[in-house]
Amino acid sequence: MSDPMRPRASLRTAVVWEVLQDALDRRVKAAGRESLDVLDTGGGSGNFAVPVARLGHRVTVVDPSPNALFALERRAAEAGVADRVTGVQGDAHGLFDVAERGGYDVVLCHGVLEYVDDPAEGVRNAVAALRPEGVLSLLAAGLGGAVLSRALAGHFKEARQALDDPNGRWGAGDPVPRRFTTEQLTGLVEGAGLRVGAVHGVRIFADLVPGVLVDTEPGALEALLKLEEAAAELSAFHSVATQLHVLGETGGAAETGGPGGTGETDGAVEA
Repeated sequence: MSDPMRPRASLRTAVVWEVLQDALDRRVKAAGRESLDVLDTGGGSGNFAVPVARLGHRVTVVDPSPNALFALERRAAEAGVADRVTGVQGDAHGLFDVAERGGYDVVLCHGVLEYVDDPAEGVRNAVAALRPEGVLSLLAAGLGGAVLSRALAGHFKEARQALDDPNGRWGAGDPVPRRFTTEQLTGLVEGAGLRVGAVHGVRIFADLVPGVLVDTEPGALEALLKLEEAAAELSAFHSVATQLHVLGETGGAAETGGPGGTGETDGAVEA
């Protein structure tokens, strides 16, 4: 599912895509249906929605940006999946103004919690959109990755501020309103009534390695990707990941053999 013209995209999405694809496959087998109903909250221009639709699933994307939804429509048409992708304008707070409560097998909540006023409400709404046997894919900015990157850039005061700030922000110029620890994200998932099926660190090394090295050193991209995959499941590295991915499952999904992830991948979606 990777874009051969954008090889570095795999560094940002490979781990998440593999875990998500495995979850979709498990849901297909458990549900006895080849096509699932997937809700992508904050799905933007379809970085995940379009590849999911290419697997044969029906995807509803909820996003507040008309421009992003226009790009989604164009991308879905180019991929030949326009009939399986629906874009609607909305946000996590008013999710059920535009989406069906309890109507989806899988809900994606990627890059949303950083920007909502109440992350707990955002997760509760995402969970309320699931069917009794459903899976939530949650991706959010990690605190440790921001602290580490600021420190390695020589911005030690900003690194310390991010470490001490309740929202994990390194200063007024920080473009990310909120970051999370693994414990905070898993707590939100469990607090909304789901079982945590898997936790992965995303972009553990990729954002710290000079781009010129990855782009010019023979074999560097592939080796770095394999390193990311190998470290993704190791809890020791979650605390320094740029992003954290949590897979939550309902009680019904857990009883039928909920999704997990190997951290290994054959491909990735675009970032």
